[in-house]
Formats: sequence, structure tokens, C-alpha cells
Amino acid sequence: MTNRERFGSLRCMDLSYPPEAEELRSEVRSWLEENLPRGWGEPGHSMTAQQRASFDSEWTKKLSEGGWICASWPQRYGGRGLTTMQAVVLNEEFARVNAPMRADFFGDTLVGPTILQWGTEEQKEYFLPKILSGEITWCQGFSEPDAGSDLASLKTRAELDGDEWVINGQKVWTTQAQHADYVFLLARTDSTAPKHKGISYLLVPMHQKGIEVRPIAQIDGSAEFNEVFFTNARCPRDNVVGGVNNGWAVAMTTLGFERGTSATTGHRRFEAELDTIISAARRNGKIDDPLIRQRIAGAWSKVKIMQINGLRTLTSALKDDRSSIALWATNKMYWSEYHRDAMELALDILGMEGQILTGDGTEEELVPGIGARKRREGYPVSPLQAAFFFSRSETIWGGTAQIQRNIVAERVLGLPREPKPAS
Repeated sequence: MTNRERFGSLRCMDLSYPPEAEELRSEVRSWLEENLPRGWGEPGHSMTAQQRASFDSEWTKKLSEGGWICASWPQRYGGRGLTTMQAVVLNEEFARVNAPMRADFFGDTLVGPTILQWGTEEQKEYFLPKILSGEITWCQGFSEPDAGSDLASLKTRAELDGDEWVINGQKVWTTQAQHADYVFLLARTDSTAPKHKGISYLLVPMHQKGIEVRPIAQIDGSAEFNEVFFTNARCPRDNVVGGVNNGWAVAMTTLGFERGTSATTGHRRFEAELDTIISAARRNGKIDDPLIRQRIAGAWSKVKIMQINGLRTLTSALKDDRSSIALWATNKMYWSEYHRDAMELALDILGMEGQILTGDGTEEELVPGIGARKRREGYPVSPLQAAFFFSRSETIWGGTAQIQRNIVAERVLGLPREPKPAS
């Protein structure tokens, strides 16, 4: 029996999804049962590095044959034309069994839908099939050293030279840049315009002489973040999405896709992780400590609130409610601060055991609710230690907790806007 079964389901209410969504749920569930490896998700199931590599290769092919990659895209562009609620069900069923759902998150979920909404027909015909097939992979070039949460302060510039844009500047915290074939980036194309204007959204090939990628090693051994330097890098003039100097509006669309994809499934990784934390407390007897039990109960309640907030966000999106960005800001602030506190609880439960390296020394560690993360050689962290290190970054990326509080204050509470610093 799992801890979730002991403590009760986190399902908060009886939700009625449309019949076509529930029909799809049955189809997806049957497909997963037929195609996942035997024993997947069961206690003790594991794969060697060779088995994992083989699975990843075969799984992407199975996803494509099943029609699950980019299934919400229109049929004319290779999708299945799923409704919003059908797409929600698809996400829920894959999350339920922790099955990989995408070939390339940045391509499938962010830039692909952005091209669908803003791109020219030529851009759609060229890029969308390659995203679907996995022929090209992507990274996102938004954040800069002085333009993270205040994205409109970006300084990377692009200047037109005949039929090409020439790009100079720097991006940072660029996930998977060392593996990507293309970057969708924001660059200033009109330095005289107000800072939210004069920005363009460009699709830039990564494999060229003017681009240098420097991985940023994390303390837990992972290095998926990178600095990217552009020195006279180039891309075709026609690789502007949504029109020149309209990049801010296009970027907000991309961020909307990022923020809306996990409304009803985002809590699940914390749910799985809390199971692991409770198991650790049972194993070493800390579960009998009334203060630890109280903190676990508080954590359980917060995960339940995340589920409810996810449903609120979905409802807002279905109604095309303008408050959805404020809801997302509230949720992001809530879960990132929860996770920081929950991982401190985990280390308190581990006690002195949490102060030494207790990993098994394998190249990758399966972090509860997150998945496989590459370790730093000679630094064998345990799953909960890896999750602790990862949690320290979450109140920063995707918009800092401070910025989220400003959004809630201004857009929900109606407080005056924060004064701008004197120039």
C-alpha cells in the first residue's frame, strides 16, 4: 500500500469532464498499458543506462505512431485536433503513470504552438513537421544576465544585413542549449522604441560559428543550464515570428503555453516526492515525532491546495479569463516556496544521514517526481538530496517569487504599481 492510499486520495472533488474527453481517457489508458515496459511504475522497477537509452529511442517512435506527440495541433499540421479538455486528459493519463509524453518539450509545447498561432504558412510548413518528427530540437533564449524576471530589459540586439539578421548579445539559464539545433530568442530590433516595443522573436540555428555555449554546472551534478554568447550570429530575415518589433506579444503567447500545460498535473511530482519523504520518516522512526507528523500533515495539505489551484487555473483558461496570469503567478509562488520548505523537512527527517553522500554511485539518479538527473562525477547524492538542491532554484526560474508577489499585488489586490527606479 502506498502512502497516498494510507493517507487518502488527493482528489478533491468529483469533476465531470465532457464525454469525448473521458472516451479519450479510456483510449490513452489502454494504449499506455499495452506499450509501457512490463513493471513500469511498480516498486523496485529500474533500468540500466543501456535499457534507458533503448527505451527513450523506442518510446519516441511509439508516441509518434500513436499520434500522441503534439496531439492538440490541427490535423492538417500533423496533430489530432484535440480539444482543450481532451489535451488535459492526455496530460493527466501520462502523468498518472509517470510516462514520458514529449519528444522535445521546447519544440512540442512552446515554439511549435507559437508558430501555429503567429507563424507564416512557410514557417509552419518548414518547422512543424521537423518538430513532430524530432528532426530538430530547441532551446529558449529569453533570460539574460540583467533581464530575467524583467524580461523587457533585454539587451541582445539583432540588426538587418541584407537577407539576414545579425545577432549579438548573451543569454543565460538556457536549458538544453548544448543539445539544441535551434533557439527561439528575443532580440531588440529597434533601440529607439520603448522597452516592451522594438523586440522581435527570432528562430536562430544553433550550429554556427557565431554561437558559443557554456554549460553551468549545478552542485547536484546536473548541467542542463547554459550561458549562450552570440557574436555576429545569423538567421534568415524570414525567421521572424509574428512580425518585426512584435516579439513581446509573441513571447507572452509562448509563456502562456508554458504556464498552461500542467494545470491539473503539476501537483503530482510533489505528491510522489511526499510519498518518498513519508517512507523515509517511517524507515528511521521520525514518523513518531509529533512535530514531524505535524509538518508532514501541513505538506500534504499544501499539495492538496496545489491540486485545487490547478483546477481553478484550468477553469480560468477554459473561460479565457484575463485573471489566468495572476492565478499562474499565485500558483508558481506557492509551489516553489512549498517545495523549498518540504525539502528542508526531508533533510530534517534524514538527520545526520542527510549530511553525507548516500547515493549509489550510478551516473544518473531518479529524483522523485522529476525523473532522471545526471550526477556530478564523484558526488553521489541520494534522490532526496538531489531534490533538495534542485528546490533551491525554483523560487528564481520562471519568474522570481518577488516578481510573482508584485503581479498578485497589482492584478489581484489592485494595489498601486511598484515605482520605477529613477533613470
